[in-house]
Amino acid sequence: MTEQLIAVLIAQGYKVFTRPSELNIVGIRSKDMTANRFNDRIHVFYKDNNNSWQSHSFAATTDPGTFWLENPANPQGTAILKEGQYMDTYAIGLHRSKYLALVQRKPVTVIRDSDRNGTADLNGKEDTGLFGINIHRALQQGTTRFIDKHSAGCQVLANADDFKQFMALCEQHKEMY
Repeated sequence: MTEQLIAVLIAQGYKVFTRPSELNIVGIRSKDMTANRFNDRIHVFYKDNNNSWQSHSFAATTDPGTFWLENPANPQGTAILKEGQYMDTYAIGLHRSKYLALVQRKPVTVIRDSDRNGTADLNGKEDTGLFGINIHRALQQGTTRFIDKHSAGCQVLANADDFKQFMALCEQHKEMY
């Protein structure tokens, strides 16, 4: 899987990081756009000290939950992170002043879904800025089945233990780079 993902990233013109423990974090939106489900993946891969690829794949969402799609916090519509590479955009920090996660530090481009129909629509108006599009977990423990209010546009891991592993990898990356 890692080799296929690298090939796709290179074909898109994206940079692939190859130093030991230097993370490549890739969110992959499922073709299944069923609302309110953790049906996407966040892949994390890196080279170890022996120059071998290591990879992890986590159940996640790249789409907002139904609550926010029906009740946008922004008058222009609910944010859906646009496909692309956002290098050096995230840093370890507090998500909603509550717990450590990857928080947005530089502008990203989102697509605004403004139709309030509860389904993510990728055909809306683009908007670029600092919106708090973070990478975090749903619940503190266990696996969350439905997105609901857990994402208003953030990338969210469904399983709390997966998120702990994800953050440990981020901490290791931070220590080295």
